[in-house]
Amino acid sequence: MSSENSKPMVTDVFVKGAVQGWGIATHSTIPNVLMAFVIIRALNVAGLLPILGDIFRPIMVLFGLPGEAAAVLIAGWMSMGGGVGVAAALFDQGALTVEHCAILAPGIYLMGSQLQYMGRCLGVIGTRGKVIPLLMGVAVLNALIGMFIMNIIV
Repeated sequence: MSSENSKPMVTDVFVKGAVQGWGIATHSTIPNVLMAFVIIRALNVAGLLPILGDIFRPIMVLFGLPGEAAAVLIAGWMSMGGGVGVAAALFDQGALTVEHCAILAPGIYLMGSQLQYMGRCLGVIGTRGKVIPLLMGVAVLNALIGMFIMNIIV
């Protein structure tokens, strides 16, 4: 039987998938999460996290969140992994609870990584510049609606 007609072995498929997964983890996920921990630590050391919390508290309270949760959404807008990392760092510090993280999850994933996708996807496919803010705005609005609903559920 020729190699063209034979199916790949399950172990070969598994190993190939594991290698690809390792590449994604080491080149994308881990650096983004690490960056998020560093950002939160830098904001804490500089004394800016409480200020950020005070600034965003009036908006975040609409979703049942502390003001510091805005850092999760800002990081998530840039990178989903970064948003998750910021949420984990704030949870570790006691600034967020499990309920807060549940409320933030739809926000992270519905508007996540827009900054990256704007350049990687929208620019490459030739999206007109004037519609990009609308596309970004719809995703942010969806995220806010999702967080509001999650706040009711949780």
